Amino acid sequence: MKPLDRDILRLAVPALGALIAEPLFLLADTAMIGHLGAESLGGLAIATTVLQTVIGLMIFLAFATTPRVAKRVGAGDVPGAVSAGFDGMWLSVLTSAVLLAGGLPLLGPVVAAFGPSPEVEREALSYLTISWWGLPFMLLVIAATGLLRGLQDTKTPLLVAGLGFGANIGLNAILIYGLGLGVAGSALGSVIAQAGMAAVYLVIAFRAAARHGASLAPHWAGVWSSAKTSGWLLVRSAALRAALVLLVFTATGLGTTQLAAVQIVQTLFFALALALDALAIAGQALVALRLGAADAERAIAVTRRLTGWGICFGAACGLLLALGAAWVPLAFTQDPAVQALTSTLVVVLALSLPLAGYVFVLDGVLMGAEDARYLALAQVVSFALFAAALWLLTSGGANSAPGSEGLGAEGLGNGAAPVLFGHSLAGAAGIWAAFVFVFMGARALTLGFRARGRRWIDRALARGIR
Repeated sequence: MKPLDRDILRLAVPALGALIAEPLFLLADTAMIGHLGAESLGGLAIATTVLQTVIGLMIFLAFATTPRVAKRVGAGDVPGAVSAGFDGMWLSVLTSAVLLAGGLPLLGPVVAAFGPSPEVEREALSYLTISWWGLPFMLLVIAATGLLRGLQDTKTPLLVAGLGFGANIGLNAILIYGLGLGVAGSALGSVIAQAGMAAVYLVIAFRAAARHGASLAPHWAGVWSSAKTSGWLLVRSAALRAALVLLVFTATGLGTTQLAAVQIVQTLFFALALALDALAIAGQALVALRLGAADAERAIAVTRRLTGWGICFGAACGLLLALGAAWVPLAFTQDPAVQALTSTLVVVLALSLPLAGYVFVLDGVLMGAEDARYLALAQVVSFALFAAALWLLTSGGANSAPGSEGLGAEGLGNGAAPVLFGHSLAGAAGIWAAFVFVFMGARALTLGFRARGRRWIDRALARGIR
């Protein structure tokens, strides 16, 4: 195996394990709360939707910290790298203060906006209020993970995530059932586990600072630089979330069968995205490291190798998924109509995975180059094109076609809408194809355009180490 391949695997495999840990915990948590009753499960659904949206948007704390740390490591300035990591952690503290002060008064209205029953609303607000106080710990964990990734260490985050989420499950079992705290016990267990993980990361970071003589105090210029980069990455994440919300909103208007099929295939997409994200994390850390050493040729080599890995890995996952397309829906539903439609959407997803692998890798590479402004603008453009595609697909007349469940099926002009594998493009098949081929395709074009040649490398080197 080539040294570059070993470097990729050294970072990507532990990163994949850490990425998988959280959804596995959420599955266990959902199972435990599910035994409390439908109201508790409904409350958990609303609360975690709000919480995961916020955490998803805050992931910029890791994305912005990793390249700033890795560049300094590449330049041989390890004390500066650790200090840059602390700047990211200080930014997480400031961000947490804003979220606590501004978010707590809004939790009630946000939960009520979902229109739940009084019982579900009570459970959701109980879980969300307690969990909200854990945001400082959650964001500190995210920023500290960025520090360790920048130091080319993805094994420690895997270990901390495994121990933390394992402790979380144990705490939840004790608090939910042993002490009879119900949903509130689940939230409290999560906060305690996150606090423990944050404490472990602080010990690791303090030891690294002492070992390398790094400053713990905030460098406000560095914090401000992280904030500017983070702002653009927040826009990028918000555009992605907007695309997903628009997808679900449009599917909701198509009817229950179509919405159920889209929900299943969207869940599969995110599960597979975790594997592809591991390569993106490796790309982010390795490219930033090479840029810090002003080694343009090595950075280009990493990019080419990773894009090849991304496409091939996506193709392999797609082939396995396509072969199981007839059986995958059986694990999620017993409804024959949903099963038939889901099989089609699974095939569409399988065909798109090589493209997704390419996109995810380039996303990580350009994050490693701290090209946050371009990433944000490219994501906004991709969202606009996706929204336009959905409008074209669903803006037909009143007539409906098979599989459209009452939606106008003339969406692409006069006459019947085209079909995909026997399903109307004005229905779920069309809007899902728009997401994986138009939205992801636009991302591929914009990111590929940016990463062509070596001009992006020269721009990154010209920006220097900030």
